[in-house]
Amino acid sequence: MAEITKQELTSMNISEEQLLKLKQLFPEVFTEGLKVDWEKLKLTLGESIDIGKERYGMNWPGKADCFKTIQQPSIATLVPAREESIDFDTTQNLFIEGDNLEVLKLLQKSYLSKIKFMYFDPPYNTGKEFIYPDNYSETLETYLEYSGQIDGEGRKFATNTETDGRFHSKWINMMYPRLFMAKNLLTEDGVIFISIDDHEVQNLRTLCNEIFGEENFISCITIKANPRGRQSDNYIATLHDYIICYAKNANVAELEGLPLSQEDIEDFDKMDPDGKAWRELGLRQRGAASLRTDRPEMFFPLYVNPVDCSVSLTRDSNFTEEVLPKKSDGREGRWMWGKAKTTVEIKRVYARLIKKRNEFDIFIKDYLERNDEVRTKKPKSIWIDKDVNTESGGKLLKKLLPNSGFSFPKPIGLIKKVLQIGCFNNDIVLDFFAGSATTAHAVMELNKEDGGNRKFICVQIPEPTEEKSEAYKAGYKNIAEISKERIRRVSAKIIQEQADKLLKEAGSLFSNQNNQNNQNNQQNQSSDLGFKVFKLQKSNFKIWDSTLEKEPEAIQAKLFEHINHISPQAEQEAILYELLLKSGFELTTPIEKLELASKTVFSIADGQLLICLEKELTLECLNAMAQMQPVRVICLDEAFKGTNADALKTNAVQIMKSKGVVNFRTV
Repeated sequence: MAEITKQELTSMNISEEQLLKLKQLFPEVFTEGLKVDWEKLKLTLGESIDIGKERYGMNWPGKADCFKTIQQPSIATLVPAREESIDFDTTQNLFIEGDNLEVLKLLQKSYLSKIKFMYFDPPYNTGKEFIYPDNYSETLETYLEYSGQIDGEGRKFATNTETDGRFHSKWINMMYPRLFMAKNLLTEDGVIFISIDDHEVQNLRTLCNEIFGEENFISCITIKANPRGRQSDNYIATLHDYIICYAKNANVAELEGLPLSQEDIEDFDKMDPDGKAWRELGLRQRGAASLRTDRPEMFFPLYVNPVDCSVSLTRDSNFTEEVLPKKSDGREGRWMWGKAKTTVEIKRVYARLIKKRNEFDIFIKDYLERNDEVRTKKPKSIWIDKDVNTESGGKLLKKLLPNSGFSFPKPIGLIKKVLQIGCFNNDIVLDFFAGSATTAHAVMELNKEDGGNRKFICVQIPEPTEEKSEAYKAGYKNIAEISKERIRRVSAKIIQEQADKLLKEAGSLFSNQNNQNNQNNQQNQSSDLGFKVFKLQKSNFKIWDSTLEKEPEAIQAKLFEHINHISPQAEQEAILYELLLKSGFELTTPIEKLELASKTVFSIADGQLLICLEKELTLECLNAMAQMQPVRVICLDEAFKGTNADALKTNAVQIMKSKGVVNFRTV
C-alpha cells in the first residue's frame, strides 16, 4: 500500500533549519542525514576556529537553557476568535493573545523573512513588571496554567526583584530566545527598534550584538521621555529612555528620512523668480571628516566669475577667481560634493564674496522641492519633541480609554516616527510586547495620513489586571482585553472622522440614509481598519509527548487516547487555521469554501492548498480535488474508513500523482 505522508503538527524545527543553512555552505562536513563532522568543519575553517578557553563574548547563568528553549518546537496552535475581531474575513491585521515566545515559534513557518519592521517595548526590568514564569521554565503548559485554560498548579509570571540573585540573568533569559526568533522573521532589509531604559540598555546592546552582529547596529536614539524628570531617582532626575535600532543586514537595510516640520520648511526662506523656495548651504564640508586627508578626491579648485558670482570647474577668461576648500585655520579641507556631482549640479552652485576675509566662498541652492521628490530630513539620535514623551501617550489613551489603567503608555508620536524611518507603505509591522496596542494605533493613524497600507501583527499575553484597579472595575480582566478595545475604538474613530469629512464636503444635501451609506462606502474605500483576533491554545490534535513515562501501562493508555486524535472540542475553523499555520501559510491568506462531489473543501491561496476536513472521503471527492491540480492537499486520516480504507488510500495517492500533486498529506 502506498504510504501517505503525515502533516507535521509542530512549529518549525529551528535546530534543523540552522543545520540546513550550514549544509548549504559546507556540504562536505556532513555525514549521514544532518550529522556534522566537527573535525572536518574545523579543517574547513582553518585558523578561523577559536579553540581557546578565554573568549570575548557574553555569558550568563542559563544561556545553555536559552538554546534548549529555542530548539524546542511548539505544539500549540492559534485559534480564531471571530466575535472579538473586526472584518475578520478581509483584514490583513492580526492581534494574537498569548505568550509571545510560543507565538513567535508558531509564526516561524508562515512569516519567515517576511516582516520588514519590528518595534517593541519589553519589560524594563525595574523589579516591578512580571517577567518570567515563577517555576523558571517556559512551556505551553506553563502559559495554559497561567491563563487558566487548564487545571494545574496555577503557575504565574512573577516579578523579578533585585534580591533574587539572578536579576539580570532572568531578564536576559527572557529576551534572548525572543530576539533570536524575531531575527528569523525579519526580511533581509528589515530593521528592529526596541525601547529600553538604563536598567538593561547595556545588556540589550550586547544581546543584539550577539544575535544580529555588531556590524548591523544602526543607532541608539535617546528619547526625552519624561520632561519633568523622575523624582524618585536618588541624585539626578532621569528624563530619558532609549530606542536601540539594529538591521538584519545593514548593507541592504532601507531606512527613510523623516517628514519636514513647519519649522524645517520655514528654513527655506529664499525664492527663485519662478517661485521655487530654497535655502543656502555651504559647499565647503564642515565638522567631522572635513579635511583633504579624509576624502582627497573631494579636494579640487572651483572658479568664480566675479561679475555674476557664477561658478565653474574650469578656469577661463570669465571664471578667474580660484577657490579651494580651505578651513579657517588654513588647513586644506574638502567640498561636500565630488567632481561628478558638482558637474551635474553646477547650476545650483554659486559664490558670494565674504567681505571680512575679502575672498569668495562657495554655496549651493538647496531647494525645498526637487524633481517631484518628497523632501525628508535625516533623523537625529536625540528626540526631544513633545509628541514623543510619555505624558502625551498617557493623555491620548486617557481620552480614548478613560479606565485603561495605563499610566505611561508609549506615545503614538514616538511609534509613528520610527515607522516613518523603517517601514514602507505595504510592509508588515510586528510588535510582540503590544501592551496597550500603541503600535496598532500608530499604524492605522499613519495609514490614514499618508494613504499607506501597512499591516500590523500585535502579540500580548493576557496579564491579569489588579482587582482594585480602574481597568478591572471597568470590565477589563486582563491587558489583552484593553489592547483589543483600544484597536476597536481607534478603528471606529477613524471611520467616523472619514464619514464626517465626507459630510462636510457634501454639505447638508444628503438625508440620514445617504449619510449612513456614505459611512459604509468610506469604510470600504479606506485603509484596513479591521483586525483578526487569535488566541494561543493547545493543539486541536493529540500530539505524542516524547517526555511520556516509560511504564507500559502509561504508554498503552496514551495509545488508546490517540486512536481518536482530534480533540472533541475542536471546531472546524480552528482545525483549518492550525493546518494553515503549520503548512506555512500566513494567517491572513484568502480562504474559499468549495463544494466538491458533495463534500466541503477549503481552497487556500487561490487553490495552492486544498484542505478537506470531512470525516468520510469518497473517490469522487479525491478526483475532484486532484483535477484542480493544487500544490498540496491535506485530508483527515480518519476520513479513510471502512473495509476499503487501505484501497482508498492507495487510490488517493495514485490519483494525486497522476495530476501532479506530489504533496498529499493526512492528519
